[in-house]
Amino acid sequence: MRKIIAIGESVLDTIFRGGQPIKAFVGGRVANAAASLAEAGVPCSMVSECTTDSVGDIIVDFLSRHGVDVSSIDRYPDGSTRLSAIFVDGEKPLIVNYGEYPDERFDVVWPRIDEDDIVLIGSLYAVNLPQRNRLFDLLKHAIDRNAIIVYLPGLQHGINFRITHVMPHILENLEISQLVIATRHDLDTIFPGEESGECYQNHIRFYDNTFVFIDDQLRETVYRGDNTFTSLKSDAPDDVNLLGWQSGLTAGIVYELISREITHETLGDVDKATWNKIISQARHWALSAAQSDEHCITKKVL
Repeated sequence: MRKIIAIGESVLDTIFRGGQPIKAFVGGRVANAAASLAEAGVPCSMVSECTTDSVGDIIVDFLSRHGVDVSSIDRYPDGSTRLSAIFVDGEKPLIVNYGEYPDERFDVVWPRIDEDDIVLIGSLYAVNLPQRNRLFDLLKHAIDRNAIIVYLPGLQHGINFRITHVMPHILENLEISQLVIATRHDLDTIFPGEESGECYQNHIRFYDNTFVFIDDQLRETVYRGDNTFTSLKSDAPDDVNLLGWQSGLTAGIVYELISREITHETLGDVDKATWNKIISQARHWALSAAQSDEHCITKKVL
């Protein structure tokens, strides 16, 4: 059976209101998408890193409970696992990130990659040193093995970067990917002021990949060559959990690629009718994950 190799950060998000912590959960679209896919029975490995501390234990336990293979998570003994404190009292959430990393890090054991496996990449690991250098070695191997690379561009909320410093890596990721899934926040961070169609024409189409854009109304638009497929606005509630929705939708799309036997060779030929079916099924995943306290699907969605 085809496998998923998910590569992204290990982070624990904690919500604060009125100066008090009210909820903690594993953050990141990649990690939560991996949990959903493994919950659905798809072989899935998580490539990441975290300290051998209590926060790291919470993250690894979450992934393990949902069936994710965690043998490629580097548990280093020095430092502290990344934690994001999210203060929601103001008009916009205030996010403060904590975490301490050793000088020598990301010493992971790479999982096996076979033809038409799917490599899901995103977060800081895709753009930031030192993980970037080691990660790209794996991505080049994945390309040689004819795996499908799915890229979630953008940076986490609360992370401040000079985008010019990481733009070469972002463009390199776009070049090697077959499928790009991005939100409005992603595009505003990387290509500010550009609409999704402009972004596709100016930065993505050249690399001959497929682009799925999720706007602020949770409506999906698929761009491929001269074709643009726009779905209707979702029926998600206005206060929908965005992490759950976005990670669930991503996992649902990936699952549909496998269940429909869409391969490295055929992905670019998927027509409008099929993409509409893929998005429709992925929305069931998105809603299930958004309604879950753990931001991943329950088996009843399948």
